[in-house]
Amino acid sequence: MEELAEAAGITVRTLRFYRERGLIPPPRRQGRIAWYDDHHLARLRTIAAMLERGHTLSGIADLAATIESGRDVGEVLGLGEPSEETPVRLTPEELADYFEGEVTPENLATALDLGYLAPDGDEIVHISRRLLDVSAALVKEGVPLAAVLAAGREVRAHADALAELFTALLRSHAEEKDIQRLRPLAKSVVEAELSMALDRRLREPS
Repeated sequence: MEELAEAAGITVRTLRFYRERGLIPPPRRQGRIAWYDDHHLARLRTIAAMLERGHTLSGIADLAATIESGRDVGEVLGLGEPSEETPVRLTPEELADYFEGEVTPENLATALDLGYLAPDGDEIVHISRRLLDVSAALVKEGVPLAAVLAAGREVRAHADALAELFTALLRSHAEEKDIQRLRPLAKSVVEAELSMALDRRLREPS
């Protein structure tokens, strides 16, 4: 414990306090010896970075509990399945920087529930670089992250319905081996229809 505290630049008393609050996981015990490792040091550095950004210890504890209750990263991201999306690995402080103070326990829990985020050791994995960048851009334009996530939930429902429609269409009229090749055609139809729908809505008086 003394070696870990020294490496992290904190006192043993502070380290004990963090352990009592559940901010770091317990050490691996071998007899009467408690072993800490790089995982614990990384967590302490994350805590220090979040404190510097104005987070409270209670808020950090809530975030840690929410992250550690998340689903397995492979389950959430569907690793091994075909995908055009690129997952992004982030530290908790990098995620906080993306969304400028809007990474609350409530928003984090919603993102985990939607499958946008998944914990993986000391890092957080976002399922899609495109979704991450667009969400961050909307927040920077003044749209609350909670509203972005709520809209994302609705978009997910409509996207699932569209995917079901086109999957059924293709399976009815094409060989199974050709469906992946024809996938871009379905996307093009949706993108064109969405573009025209936006044109119609934006022409309407506010």
